[in-house]
Amino acid sequence: MRKIVFYQAALVVGLFVAWEVFVRLGILPVYLYGQPSGILTKASRLFLEGDLARDIGATAFASITGFLAGTAIGSTAGLLLWLSKTAAAVLRPIIVAINGVPKIALAPLIVVWFGVGLGAKVAIAASLTFIVSLIAVYQGTQEVDEDLVKLMRSLGAKPLTIWRKVIVPGSTPWILSTMRLNIGFAMIGAVVGEYISSKMGLGYMIYNAGALYDLNSVFVGIFCLMALALALDAVLGRIEARFKW
Repeated sequence: MRKIVFYQAALVVGLFVAWEVFVRLGILPVYLYGQPSGILTKASRLFLEGDLARDIGATAFASITGFLAGTAIGSTAGLLLWLSKTAAAVLRPIIVAINGVPKIALAPLIVVWFGVGLGAKVAIAASLTFIVSLIAVYQGTQEVDEDLVKLMRSLGAKPLTIWRKVIVPGSTPWILSTMRLNIGFAMIGAVVGEYISSKMGLGYMIYNAGALYDLNSVFVGIFCLMALALALDAVLGRIEARFKW
């Protein structure tokens, strides 16, 4: 494990060193690609001023809140659909249609319904994670061992009992894998919300910096988003490990 971490760190450091060298040699124009030393200086200044911590906190809160709300509601809905094949058949084309609509197209409606600010960011993040969880978890219920379901039915178990004892536990791996996917979707939703209607957050910072051609600030925001994604993935990894035990 330590060897893997060493290789990962060496790869990242090597890429940044090469980037810095190429910029200093003039191979990569700094006005197009930024510069690692400039990015570090910019990050330090933003952190000392308090802007970076504020923006990271805003994006993290919106992402986590939208992730929890969308994943919980979507997973529950996906599990409940197993109880009624008729309801699942009726709702299937509607779910497919909603999933096919780019969520950015819903942004104007979400802004009108939830206002400008945190509510819109959470709502967009939740809408993305909800539909992914719904589809994936319902598919997971269909993959549960049918022999177990038949055995429970032969023993006289009611559908609700089968659902609690077999379907929900059997779908847990799908729920966990969906949660990992939803980290990225939640962050996409939060950042899109910050692009559209926000006065703080990493997405807001990146958008404004890009408009001013301040590429160092843009990279600061991007790297912070990457670090946030890694942190959330690590937390989910620990949760998943507990379930495996």
